[in-house]
Amino acid sequence: MTRHPAPRGDTLTAALWMGGAIASFSAMAVAGRAVSLDHDTFELMLYRSLVGIVVVVTVVGLRGQLSGIGRRRLGLHFLRNLSHFAGQNLWFYALTAIPLAQVFALEFTAPLWALVLAPVFLGEPITRSRALAAVVGFAGILIVTRPFAAPLTPGVSAAALAAIGFAGSAIFTRRLTRTESVATILFWLTVMQAAFGLICAGADGDIALPAPAALPWLGLIGLAGLFAHLCLTSALRLAPASVVMPVDFLRLPLIAVIGWFVYGEPLQVAVLAGGALIITANWFNLWAEARRR
Repeated sequence: MTRHPAPRGDTLTAALWMGGAIASFSAMAVAGRAVSLDHDTFELMLYRSLVGIVVVVTVVGLRGQLSGIGRRRLGLHFLRNLSHFAGQNLWFYALTAIPLAQVFALEFTAPLWALVLAPVFLGEPITRSRALAAVVGFAGILIVTRPFAAPLTPGVSAAALAAIGFAGSAIFTRRLTRTESVATILFWLTVMQAAFGLICAGADGDIALPAPAALPWLGLIGLAGLFAHLCLTSALRLAPASVVMPVDFLRLPLIAVIGWFVYGEPLQVAVLAGGALIITANWFNLWAEARRR
């Protein structure tokens, strides 16, 4: 069956939703850096997840969907959230160690890692277009990280590994969406990651309570994370991924400008060039998938 293009109004609305997602992801990066001196990444994840629990339970409860929260796939929820928890912790660490543009450029490799992992976990074949996208994206990674020009720093390694964690989270989420509702996925996302954060943050017997000055930033991290995914999901419901996702790539130049203006980070040509190559690989894969279908 031929899928007709989304109506113009839906496309414009999807673009507005993506604008909200871009603003939310960027705000979360700035807020994460703002409180990095007061809280380690485990504490950030703990407080972010606690905010998420309050929001999710309130919204789901008001919609009368709490009774529909399922427990059938807890093992898969555990794998999904463990992967996301690891990726998000590494992402928060990378925010404090390398320029924001470099973090976002490497984050955009997550869909390419998902291409590599999909045959193992989803049984999806690697087509020629997917293989080409992965190769081009890997070339972009080499330009961004420049492993042969200088030793890899912990921050660069963390950002690269975070992308793999996000890719695993995306794959497990795709499996969950076959049987689970969005409310169930979000509920276990916040609850399990709050438990992970509590265990990891309390392993040393010292969990720093938020200072009054840090509370707005921690609240922003929690709300921005949920709102970003809401915006992304809403946009994908209105328009095809081949239309929606290229808008998300505007995050890279935006965060590069924010890093330059707020933190005095230089606009590195290699990071922008490598990021452009990674974005091109993602766009080509989306275009090829849309054409194939």
